[in-house]
Amino acid sequence: MEKCLTTRIVGASVPRKEGADKLLGRACYVDDMEREGMWFGATVRSAIPRGIIRSIAFDRHIDWSEFTVVTARDIPGENHIHLIMTDQPCLADGKVNHCEEPILLLAHPDKHKLRKAVAAVHIEYELLPPVFSIEESERQDVIVWGADNLLKSYLLEKGDVDSAFSRAAHLVEGEYRTGPQEHLYIENQGIIAEYSAERGVTVWGSLQCPYYVFKSLRAVFDLPEEKVRVIQTETGGAFGGKEDFPSNVACHAALLAMKCGHPVKVVYDRIEDLAATTKRHPSRTRHRTALDKEGKLLAMEIDLATDGGAYATLSSTVLSRATLHASGPYLCPNVRIRSRSWATNNVPYGAFRGFGAPQAVFAMERHMDEIAAVLNMDPVELRRRNFLHEGDTNATEQLMREPVILDQLLDRALTESDYSARRRRFAQENSGSTIKRGMGISAFYHGSGFTGAGEVYLNSLAGVDVTHDGHVRVLVSNTEFGQGTNTILTQIAAEALGIEYSDAAMAAPDTGTVPNSGPTVASRTGMVVGRLIERAGLQLLALLREHAGLGASHTRDEFFAACARYRAAHGELVSLCRYEAPPDVHWDDEKYHGEAYGAYAWAVQVAQVAVDTVTYSAEVEEFWTVQEVGRVLHPILAAGQIEGGVAQGIGYALYEKVVMQDGRMANNQMTNYIMPTAEDVPPIHVYFEQIPFRYGGFGAKGIGELPHDGPAPAILNAIRDAIGIGFNSIPLLPEDLYAGLVSNQPAEEPVLP
Repeated sequence: MEKCLTTRIVGASVPRKEGADKLLGRACYVDDMEREGMWFGATVRSAIPRGIIRSIAFDRHIDWSEFTVVTARDIPGENHIHLIMTDQPCLADGKVNHCEEPILLLAHPDKHKLRKAVAAVHIEYELLPPVFSIEESERQDVIVWGADNLLKSYLLEKGDVDSAFSRAAHLVEGEYRTGPQEHLYIENQGIIAEYSAERGVTVWGSLQCPYYVFKSLRAVFDLPEEKVRVIQTETGGAFGGKEDFPSNVACHAALLAMKCGHPVKVVYDRIEDLAATTKRHPSRTRHRTALDKEGKLLAMEIDLATDGGAYATLSSTVLSRATLHASGPYLCPNVRIRSRSWATNNVPYGAFRGFGAPQAVFAMERHMDEIAAVLNMDPVELRRRNFLHEGDTNATEQLMREPVILDQLLDRALTESDYSARRRRFAQENSGSTIKRGMGISAFYHGSGFTGAGEVYLNSLAGVDVTHDGHVRVLVSNTEFGQGTNTILTQIAAEALGIEYSDAAMAAPDTGTVPNSGPTVASRTGMVVGRLIERAGLQLLALLREHAGLGASHTRDEFFAACARYRAAHGELVSLCRYEAPPDVHWDDEKYHGEAYGAYAWAVQVAQVAVDTVTYSAEVEEFWTVQEVGRVLHPILAAGQIEGGVAQGIGYALYEKVVMQDGRMANNQMTNYIMPTAEDVPPIHVYFEQIPFRYGGFGAKGIGELPHDGPAPAILNAIRDAIGIGFNSIPLLPEDLYAGLVSNQPAEEPVLP
């Protein structure tokens, strides 16, 4: 369904703005950077999950006069990392609540001496009882956070659930679990910091959200805005792992710089990065579903719990999105969703691509296949009977005003994958074979942008200007970390202004230069920030037409000539726009009711798997994904986003297991934290249906998180189709397959005398 605007640059696969520099090795990452007189920093971390710090001793075999040592007592402002809450200390002060919690910092001009020095700091603790699981935290036998271990809870209600259950023809229950997942970005966490009493703090780093880091630095150093500056360097991947955590690293590097009087670089190695940084929240979701005799949904009761780790970080917003996606893209008149995020003494969990939706979608889509099995119904038909359509309302009673084409997405996915024919063929071939093949599907949506009134609260500001040397710059704090921000925003600017793609460039993501256009998260960049850039471009054209004689239609040369005339007469030429919510978007945060998102992206995915019943391994052999994400701004980048999200989802489903032992990640090396390689990623077939969203940048909706939401349930549904056994927990490793297959084998007949 192509309904695309006619454009020259938007919709074309133009070269990436930073592509040549990366390809030719010119891109400068934080660990490539040097500052005059620079020292290096390291972190001394907790060895226990919970306890009181009784003493800190420094081994006398180290010449400590060479080192700078920073503790919580050296912090000039607040000892808190500023996120949604301020419960997480910058440095532990008297107590620790998780393994790897930072206690003190060391700096030295020779980075090779730091590792030995970290090992030479001896800390004695009084151990306190820890909590490691959702169930332990729920019992509240040990309180590790607040009065009851509860970081956040939500209640979402629609209709009369209890009455619907009383008249149901079918009741189906299930419990579904997801484990933690490591971001495994290519480039580890890294920051360089400088401090001076006159200029304040400046940091350069690998990060997603400059203004998040800016906020924490201001609080920790008790400085005014003009004395804090955050500059993003080239960033080698993020996936959410560089949304919240770089605030910790930046504050640590800057505290060391302040005390030692030198610039300080802090770059984690892979072992420290895996052990100490945030992961995807583990989850447990319980479904109880009522259906009529035709298989139409009558009521859903969903209980969703996540492990938030030792501190709140972003658990409340992750839980919010999980709650809002828990009922799936289905029409159900009666819904009750209770969700809670529980504190434990695990390393804090944080932002990760999908932000709670992958956990919720996994449970919903696995549950749909279990419902189909109970009703003896084709899982495709069950979904089709219950899809949302335009004019329906979802669980928050948001009216679907924009087109909803789930039926078309499903039809195309089934056609492209040859789903029915393959299922029939595999059913015949599986008999008597040790390799069992199956097909599985998932259907889902993902809300674009911040939830509810979040975008209004952010009040994002973005725009364009024209420099003295005649170049258009895009002014945003949104960052490039491999996903294509630099390219799509300059495409939008060039298209809006009627100039060439090569004429537009990104201003450096520097809080001293660019306005706060909000964080680079929540599938908002193309839709929300792109729309601001489009509006700013049109506003700049209006300015030139009114004050510089630019015609109603113009060439590139006429545009820049008008810019020169304007600058000569008026000076600075800049156009900035504030966020404006689409009309009829109303959200009640107390009742959790109304328009949760300005727009949704939609998808149907199909997986083909092979299960080896001798080695107990599962392999994804082929994958198909069809999505409606509004206008596709850059086809190659868009397809790359989908392929990458699917690959990451395959890892989430079958490979990536975080092994926790007493609150510490035990497999924090690339040799034993297993992710899918090129050998493990199958052919991924990507298809788009385009329905431009009128309030997105040239029609765009969110794209980056959507593809990660659906692969895990599609894969496990395909495994169920292959071997007839439903698995409800991920990651599903060979030992899990073995246990499931063995436990489902019929008992041997007794041997009679």
